[in-house]
Amino acid sequence: MSRPPVLVIPAAEPGRGGGHLIRCAALVRELRSLGREAWLLLPPGTGDMAEMFGAPNFDAPWRVTEPEARTKNWDWIILDRFQTPPQTFAQWSAQAPLVGIDEGGPCRDHFDFLIDILPGLPNRSKPNIAGVSLLPGFKKGRGEASPPAAAPDGSSASPLSGGRRPPQRPLKILISFGQEDAAALGPAAAQALAAKKGGAPLDITLLKGGLFRRGADAAPEGVRLLEPLPQLGEHLAEYDLLITHYGITAFEALHAGTPVLLVSPTAYHEKLARSAGFYSAGPGKKGAARAARLLLRGGEGGRAFIRYLHSRCAACAVRHGLDREPGQRLAELVNGFTPLVGRNCPVCGAPLSGPVRGRGPDRSFRRCGSCGALGMIRLSPPPIEYAREYFFTFYQKQYGKTYIEDFPHLIAMGKRRLGIIKSLLPPGTGGRLLDIGCAYGPFLAAAREAGFSPFGIDPAEDAVRYVKERLGIPAVRGFFPGCPLPPAAGGNGAAPRFDVISLWYVIEHFRDCVPVFAEIRRLLKPGGVLAFSTPSYTGISGRSSFGRFLAGSPADHWSLWSPGVCKKALARAGFRVQRIVSTGHHPERFPLRGAWARGPLYRLLLAASTVFALGDTFEVYARADEHTD
Repeated sequence: MSRPPVLVIPAAEPGRGGGHLIRCAALVRELRSLGREAWLLLPPGTGDMAEMFGAPNFDAPWRVTEPEARTKNWDWIILDRFQTPPQTFAQWSAQAPLVGIDEGGPCRDHFDFLIDILPGLPNRSKPNIAGVSLLPGFKKGRGEASPPAAAPDGSSASPLSGGRRPPQRPLKILISFGQEDAAALGPAAAQALAAKKGGAPLDITLLKGGLFRRGADAAPEGVRLLEPLPQLGEHLAEYDLLITHYGITAFEALHAGTPVLLVSPTAYHEKLARSAGFYSAGPGKKGAARAARLLLRGGEGGRAFIRYLHSRCAACAVRHGLDREPGQRLAELVNGFTPLVGRNCPVCGAPLSGPVRGRGPDRSFRRCGSCGALGMIRLSPPPIEYAREYFFTFYQKQYGKTYIEDFPHLIAMGKRRLGIIKSLLPPGTGGRLLDIGCAYGPFLAAAREAGFSPFGIDPAEDAVRYVKERLGIPAVRGFFPGCPLPPAAGGNGAAPRFDVISLWYVIEHFRDCVPVFAEIRRLLKPGGVLAFSTPSYTGISGRSSFGRFLAGSPADHWSLWSPGVCKKALARAGFRVQRIVSTGHHPERFPLRGAWARGPLYRLLLAASTVFALGDTFEVYARADEHTD
């Protein structure tokens, strides 16, 4: 079955330049070359840009209008809009999962997924995926590889190995400020260079801006004026210096090995340039004039300064991973997305529309404003199957032993839990017990020994076989809810039959707990006990490093709980929490513990962890409210 199409929406208004539009047009073209249906949406009044699409071989029929886009079912929507307005974000987020590219607006933290190709300011929130290497690969430049001179401002340059004498020919300088150049920095830089070059052998080329305005209509004497070059990145290696602003072209030049000198159209661009490690002559037309002075003040007709820039840009290329051929292209990356995004809290079902609280390469987490649980959304399904490998390979990686090797410990843990469960039931009560996600049955074995009639459910065929054949306890293979239960266990509309239903480290694996709790409540006797355990994001690991805690959370944990989440969430589902037990205490994970987390200090930290419920896991014991079918 074919997947729904992808919609790509660039910034295409005056003042945003042409980089977003060109990048999005290329992305649509490459997605289609990979066999993926993709469309480009442009705002009204952009029909005069048709000539721009010829350069990236973009077919006009791949464009879609906004009214048409509103009627389609999209797999996901990419917004490459620099700063997406809240109203625009709200309209599209109601239609499909949103992926933001280089997003810097007020909605940044609300995007389902973020890709930062160009580096932003250090204080910007972390994206899911970042890397200038996602830019397409370009030909390496010849570069000016002579030993670098000192910078005109007196600072030293990093040495280059394998230097050679620069060719005695005019230096080829390209001036390009994008498709718009609203501040007219290109003509200003060209005029300043032409006025100051004197007898210096400079071959200067100025590219016209072709978006919204035609840019310079004439060039100063000694400056060549050209129309925008198709696929400019592939031509950068032909030049000895590029003068431009912070943006895609500057990073393309780093990869091509061409030195870059920046002039910033705004103070914000200036901050970005310096944060990324570029040499900038400053903002505005004063910066354009200073660029000419810097180039020609160093002697040798500009070669000394270019050698310095070459050294600096080579270091900058290494910093951003552009000193080698990039791996995966942007289109290849996003073509692999199969977003699993829920708009409701996986625990209580309330709308999940707040900001993203944490991001990883394949997922994001939102906090429910109603119950406080964290809900996970993913770029692709988790690469986990609930089979034998899950209890052996994955379990052993996490705990150092296989599930079967850990069996005695798990039975002992089950006996402790059953002691709490019995304290919540009428004296002498045993009754029926259902263990959802029973695995190889240690809790079922402990329950039978405690006088219960246990029954298990698990999706792993090998585990269910072990429970039935080795332990002699009834069990069925399947996913709860929905798997068939024996009539005596309350299936087929019969009255609830279970006194206890348990889920040990299972509840977090459900994408939607609302129907799970509803079915559990239906199967429990009035006053029956629901017991489960789950990781806590407010334990010491989550408090000491929330980002590291989220990164270590298993790929199939759709919800993350805390003890404080339980009362609200379970009350909404028809349960009253009776007891919460903080478990998984790790004094060695306390910050700044050093080598002193032993002996008395260890015991002190363990006591503090217990008193303040700082365990990395916890257990919940609740009763079902009185109800009738």
